[in-house]
Amino acid sequence: MIKRRTFIKRLIGWLAAFLMMIGLGWLGHHLLGDDVSSPDQEAADDKSKGNGKAGKNSPHNGQHKEEEAEDKMIPKRKLGKTGVSVSLFSLGGEATVEKMDRAAQAEEIINRAIDLGINYIDTAPTYGGGGSESNIGRVMAYRRDEVFLASKTGDRTYDGTMKLVEQSLDRLKTDYLDLYQLHNVRTTGNLEQAFGNKGAIKALEELKGQGVIRFTGITGHKDPDVLLQGIKEYTFDCLLMSFNAGDIHYASFQEKLLQEAIKLEMGIIAMKVTARGRIFQEGGLSSMQQALDYVFSFPISTAIVGISSVEEVEENARIAADFKELGAEEIKKLADLTKSYADEANFFKHHW
Repeated sequence: MIKRRTFIKRLIGWLAAFLMMIGLGWLGHHLLGDDVSSPDQEAADDKSKGNGKAGKNSPHNGQHKEEEAEDKMIPKRKLGKTGVSVSLFSLGGEATVEKMDRAAQAEEIINRAIDLGINYIDTAPTYGGGGSESNIGRVMAYRRDEVFLASKTGDRTYDGTMKLVEQSLDRLKTDYLDLYQLHNVRTTGNLEQAFGNKGAIKALEELKGQGVIRFTGITGHKDPDVLLQGIKEYTFDCLLMSFNAGDIHYASFQEKLLQEAIKLEMGIIAMKVTARGRIFQEGGLSSMQQALDYVFSFPISTAIVGISSVEEVEENARIAADFKELGAEEIKKLADLTKSYADEANFFKHHW
């Protein structure tokens, strides 16, 4: 059985969340230390109260504010056969969210995302050296039941994965993960090791049997054929794959891999939607709406994007709320716009 956190650690976490909910963050800080609050966090909370754009349901505010008039509902789609419905646009755990030195701003972004109806949050222990999971954990301490939480293991072995999941649970301040994934599977050798007798899959199966994780997944952004082999050899619940308007021009993930995942009724999560900003070029794609509308127009479950500010999460949520499916000609037009810089749009397939 997986080593669980001690009762005392759980009690401290629960007490911290309780103190925050009754507006005694300052007392929690003095009693329990920096895990409860910090001067930077309190300053961010004050900012949230002033502009009304973030953390509306955060216990730091001491009250629930009415939803802003301009906020629209983000549509939801089924996450494959999991029985879960997730927001069309979801929160990626990179950019500001992964930075420990910007924890207060990360917390503001996460709270605002949840307030807007975003219920899927993606992270990994490698993002920000654990900073992403730690920052998300600050919010999960009091909003865990509002979120479908996904993390990953980059270790291909049973023992390594069991250690990593315990560390992730500690940082995320939770007893379970909704989705746990093999991270960044790049080669057939990765698959062979993960599927071996002492491989990571054995750990995932054990964790699922214990109720520590609900669903399993596989992720990758380099080689679609490797992922295709992976989902054919093992029954994963979800697939996290790179997908953007330039995908069709080089080692396409949408041609065979996406079709097989649809056939298997997997939950399909798109990433690298903006290729870390490189999808936007003069004479090519020029707006986040174009980038998101392209991937939204395919039968994916959700698309995750790393966020740098509250304004960005609000813009992406608005695009998702206003989304209207593109026709075949419009999809082709957007893909054609990226053809002249296909290498940049797909840089992660051959440079990472």
